Amino acid sequence: MPTTQIILTEKVYNLGAEADVVKVKAGYARNFLIPQGKALEVTPASLRRINILKAKRAEREAKEMNDAQEVARKISKIKLEIELETGETGKAFGSVTAADIAQKLQAALGGSIEIDRHKIQLDRPIKDSGKHEVVIKLHHDVNATVEVNISAKGTAHVEKTEGEAEGEKTPGSYKAKAKAKHKTAKTDSAEAKE
Repeated sequence: MPTTQIILTEKVYNLGAEADVVKVKAGYARNFLIPQGKALEVTPASLRRINILKAKRAEREAKEMNDAQEVARKISKIKLEIELETGETGKAFGSVTAADIAQKLQAALGGSIEIDRHKIQLDRPIKDSGKHEVVIKLHHDVNATVEVNISAKGTAHVEKTEGEAEGEKTPGSYKAKAKAKHKTAKTDSAEAKE
């Protein structure tokens, strides 16, 4: 397949950033990158534009870095409280995932800043209660750490109340219900006559 060299005018995922001279398939350049304004053909005139593109790239990267550092400062001050459902034995139902942390973090930041769940560095979902330090990779040079305190909604040792001791049904107790008695058409007509 024929390839061609192009100069990128903006950041393209998995290809490069502004002012990068990259080799791509001719059809990709001709049909997508150049018509979309994401790249220029390599000519003597476009090579002179590289300095302008490099300045644009440096400005964008500096802005991204400053924004990431500002968000990291805000995140480092936050302590998240998350309740995890537990059973009577204290075993957790489910876990706290990166999506849960991202949602709580966005609410704690006032909804103005959205953190992508893929930036939250979790080896595996959190299933145990206690304090956990979670690292968030905001930029390739900037990491933030947030403290997540996981607490249990249910308690492991529940003392029986007077009603439970006597066999009364209380919320949360699992006692089989008596089966409902269904009326038949004959019993309904007999009751209607009375």
